[in-house]
Amino acid sequence: MTVGLVVVSHSGSLAGGVRELAAQMAPDVTIAVAGGTDEGGVGTSFDLVTAALVEADGGDGVVVLYDLGSALLTTETALEFSDPDAAERIVVVDAPLVEGTVAAAVAAQTGADRAGVADAARRAGDSWSTVSASAPVAPAGEETTATATVADADGVHARPASILAREAGRWPAATVTVGRPGDDAVGVTNVLLLIGLGLRQGETVEIAGRGAGADDAVIALAAMIDAGLD
Repeated sequence: MTVGLVVVSHSGSLAGGVRELAAQMAPDVTIAVAGGTDEGGVGTSFDLVTAALVEADGGDGVVVLYDLGSALLTTETALEFSDPDAAERIVVVDAPLVEGTVAAAVAAQTGADRAGVADAARRAGDSWSTVSASAPVAPAGEETTATATVADADGVHARPASILAREAGRWPAATVTVGRPGDDAVGVTNVLLLIGLGLRQGETVEIAGRGAGADDAVIALAAMIDAGLD
């Protein structure tokens, strides 16, 4: 099981679109939506939110993201009427709807717990700031590095980035970064920052890692980039 997500929006089309995008990067994560009113208009629905909370709860918890303040109010009302045990497993996060949902979905796909998924959503709002300011702090120890050439015709866009992030999740004790040689690097598990590098076909990238499993992680990720991800 994984942590489930709920997207609450005033627009059914917006909620569905956010789910469609995030699902491309996290196919095993349940993403329920509550978009629009019961009649399909613009607004929010207590009944739709309640149903989405139940749908997303597989036992490992639920993280809820919303678009506007009144969507939050509807969600809070639904939580008040939810089963107390279920409500304890639900976290409502104030985060950018699109970026937050994508980041949360990727985190859930890699096996993060409810707190980790919620934190990934919250940090998504900072993901377009200066890359160097968001680079992870690597643990002490010898660093493993490798270079690879981007094979994908469209570069490392959303889907390839999410594949790399999910693969890196196999080594949770390792800190792995990707970047252009001699330039700022980003944590490979931060899919938004990885997309933000704008890596194009034919570019050389450097993969570096420290910590338990870093050797295997670096070798595997380099091989994937060389072979193509999309």
